[in-house]
Amino acid sequence: MDERRWPAGSKVFRYKLDFYYQQALLYVVTLLLYAGIRGTFTFEQLPSLTADPILYIIIAFVLISFVVLVLNRARDRKLIIADDRMIFHNKFHEHEIPIAEIEWLHIGRERRVRTAGRSQVIVFKVKSRRRLFRIRVGRYERARDLMLEIQRIAQRTPKGRRFSFDGV
Repeated sequence: MDERRWPAGSKVFRYKLDFYYQQALLYVVTLLLYAGIRGTFTFEQLPSLTADPILYIIIAFVLISFVVLVLNRARDRKLIIADDRMIFHNKFHEHEIPIAEIEWLHIGRERRVRTAGRSQVIVFKVKSRRRLFRIRVGRYERARDLMLEIQRIAQRTPKGRRFSFDGV
């Protein structure tokens, strides 16, 4: 982690991995409970524990959840907010967006996706790009500080129009 490269006074917001830890733990507990119950009691109609397809499915879920956790941990995603730019950082790539290049910015709520109990989303458009950038606040540590920084940036940029998908 080389934070000396970023401008002085930058605020670094790490991507939360809580969900991935909880998911892996839930699958491990499920595996232990299932294997414990199946190993303790004998059921004539079920296959033996070594030939049980449900056990193998649960093991597959455990392995996949740990692989996803390790990959997200290795990716090391961060959002860095400096005075004049925002930097989307991961282990393999950095994408800098100068604040002067932001065409408009909208702070609102997202109805379909609820992350970590919050539904706040920041959507902004960069002048040189067709697609929008979307930041889900609940996916980063210190969400309140992140919102304060984004509101500070929003004071210097035009407001985005409200989104309506009803065709009007």
